[in-house]
Amino acid sequence: MSVIPSSLLPIPPLKSLKKLSISTPFLHGSTPLSLLSKPPSSPSPSPAQTPNFLPSIRAMKSLQGRVVCATSDKTVAVEVVRLAPHPKYKRRIRIKKKYQAHDPDNQFKVGDVVELEKCRPISKTKTFLAIPVPPRNSKPKAGEAAPGELGIPLESQQQQLSS
Repeated sequence: MSVIPSSLLPIPPLKSLKKLSISTPFLHGSTPLSLLSKPPSSPSPSPAQTPNFLPSIRAMKSLQGRVVCATSDKTVAVEVVRLAPHPKYKRRIRIKKKYQAHDPDNQFKVGDVVELEKCRPISKTKTFLAIPVPPRNSKPKAGEAAPGELGIPLESQQQQLSS
């Protein structure tokens, strides 16, 4: 295999190179800036604006958890438990994470169930506000019927009442 030195390579004449020109208006900034600028905006409303009658979409703005520490002033530590698939075994596992939440009235004690709502940063670690959640297993008052019941006594209860 022979190597040809670069001095022996044929060089095309200079006149033929001038004939090969790139015809683009963007070469060497020859395009006027008026063509490169943004087109004027139309007076129509932008699609980013949402109508007032639609509710705003709030994704992952609130969490629910249990108070695990309430010793600080106006701050509670809340443990949030969620289920997530294991990365390798794909079985759902419990993942626990603790958040610091603002409790302005010091009303929560250890074991209370609270809802954490996202708010402005109050301190370096506090960006949630603790809101009370009514207990799920609350029993109805004596005068009210439980949901799903009509308030009609059963046959066994009617027999006891008549005798």
